[in-house]
Amino acid sequence: MASAKPFLDAVKERRTYYALNRNLTISEKEVQDIVKDVVLHVPSSFNSQSARLVVLLNEEHERFWDFTLEVLKTMVPAEQMEPTEKKLAGFRAAYGTVLFFEDPEPVQALEKAFPIYAHHFPTWSEHTSAMHQFALWTALEAAGLGANLQHYNPIVDRKVQEHWNIPLEWKLRAQLVFGGRAGEPGDKDFKPLEQRLFVHGAKQ
Repeated sequence: MASAKPFLDAVKERRTYYALNRNLTISEKEVQDIVKDVVLHVPSSFNSQSARLVVLLNEEHERFWDFTLEVLKTMVPAEQMEPTEKKLAGFRAAYGTVLFFEDPEPVQALEKAFPIYAHHFPTWSEHTSAMHQFALWTALEAAGLGANLQHYNPIVDRKVQEHWNIPLEWKLRAQLVFGGRAGEPGDKDFKPLEQRLFVHGAKQ
């Protein structure tokens, strides 16, 4: 596998790439190995391990975006479909899509085991999913790939779950589209750091 960048360098360089192609800098097996490492080693609330990732490659990836287009055609007025179709065609042109699900079963078990925290566990489940999304996005960045994060849930959930035999109780939270970089990301703007970071007690 290509040598990984220092972690914070990858965090800084992680960007949203919308122009993607199928020219990977690493093999399919290496992509799968990265996903496996993320699933195994990214933390979760109370070690719930509630994240469920589904990796769609090649024709299966294309099928997901075909399904999404089918659903949107029933919802978006015909005269507004052209930009939607163009956007989805861009996602379809990539190499793969990773679907991020959360399994409610371990979350519900924690609610019963720790009733004092029960109302927090659904929120912490969202945090768990977000950490997996960020970790995988950053890891693919470090490997030289481009990616963008999408949220076509819940409109595609049922069609996806039926086609790929995914338990209906799982909750789809995000879709990470990835592939070779076919263009440059947009400019990255930062809000003033003094509005976002506060330090107390520093001695240096």
